[in-house]
Amino acid sequence: MTRTSSPPAPGATVDQDYPLTRVPGHARRGWFSLLVVVAGFVFFTPTMVTGGQVAGAFGFGPFLGLAVTASVVLAVYVATLAAASARTGLSTVLVSRLVLGRVGGKWASLVLGGTQIGWYGITVGIFSDLLSSALGWSVSWPLSVLGGVLMATTAYWGFKGIEILSWVSVPLMFALCIWITTVSVDEIGGWGGMFATTGDGSIPPGLALTMMIGTFISGGTQIGNWSRFARSARVAFLVGFGSLIVIETAMLFFGGAGAVAFGEPDFTALLMTLGLAGLGVFMLTFNLWTTNDNAAYAFGVAGAEMFGKGTKRPFIVGGVVIGTALAVTGLADALTGFLVLLGTVIPPLGGVIIGTFLFVWRMRDPGTPVDRAVAFVWPGIVAYLCGTGAALFGTVTGIGSPAVQGVIVAIIAAPVCHAVARMGRGGSGADSGVERTQREKIGAAE
Repeated sequence: MTRTSSPPAPGATVDQDYPLTRVPGHARRGWFSLLVVVAGFVFFTPTMVTGGQVAGAFGFGPFLGLAVTASVVLAVYVATLAAASARTGLSTVLVSRLVLGRVGGKWASLVLGGTQIGWYGITVGIFSDLLSSALGWSVSWPLSVLGGVLMATTAYWGFKGIEILSWVSVPLMFALCIWITTVSVDEIGGWGGMFATTGDGSIPPGLALTMMIGTFISGGTQIGNWSRFARSARVAFLVGFGSLIVIETAMLFFGGAGAVAFGEPDFTALLMTLGLAGLGVFMLTFNLWTTNDNAAYAFGVAGAEMFGKGTKRPFIVGGVVIGTALAVTGLADALTGFLVLLGTVIPPLGGVIIGTFLFVWRMRDPGTPVDRAVAFVWPGIVAYLCGTGAALFGTVTGIGSPAVQGVIVAIIAAPVCHAVARMGRGGSGADSGVERTQREKIGAAE
């Protein structure tokens, strides 16, 4: 087992989710346990809403091609990040500390934790709107407060709490979505009628891809929070890839089918239209709870890294308070703009992690204790900025897909920047702690 940080003092409280250290071998979990948790995380209701919006713009056939493309991009991206965290035993924010530096990596905690708090608020808003409509209430903020507190309970418990909740929510949502799709196909006159639909052309293809990728790019970047518990990088990659291909495509497909058939991109509003208020509220509550459970866990881990605390729980509480307040003020109404923002600043972070893991670390654990990482890993930081610049260029000009461009440029820039840095040092051995430890490990292996 690779060396991590100093062991805790005798009698000290140890968070069994290891927010500041590598996950030890005895705490690793089997593939099925990981699959259940990841599946619950990927089952994300706003993905269906985005699928409905894109389907309305393109018609079902072209939309389906875009949806599969978005899912494949996400699957490769998420699965590779999952493998990196499983190999190192580190959460995404701790891997970022090795990639960007002890201080530079704080940006990862800020942007990932902050956006997950935003997603928490969006999901709470969806929950309160759904329940208030079902109950006929004109005021939804009390339900936002109730949902915000309720959805944090299992995240406070940890990985096991998320796993138990996912066992309930995933089968229920699959059953509901399949039924809605069947009704939608009947409504529009069969699959021939579904594929004969045309869109209004209101969304360019690049923006459509960014929106669909953006629905899960923030959460997907943080797959390491759960994949670090996998027993091998291979298992983590296969679980991540399979889950994203199947479930992400299904979520977009279900949302698009309902929108095309009934002219309603909002999945929750569609349930009301079909008179499924009671059943819909019951099933969607579990789904939204599972999604926000993972979001709360993620910003709890990010907060622990940001402030160097050995427990995630205070940050879960703080993030829930902020996210619930954002829900009460109507953050859910700004969903599309938020997705575009996520598609600009987050994918390059995942890209630089992937580029470093594949080409600099050569798919190995660099072995550097996370509490001894150098302050700034400038090649990683420059690579991230290059990727962000490419994503911003796409956002401003409308050329291509910002999310995809940001990832690709950051992946390529990571090994290039490290190579340039080594040439600048003249091969003197003045490497960062990560690079030095990696070279020593490779030499020992050879």
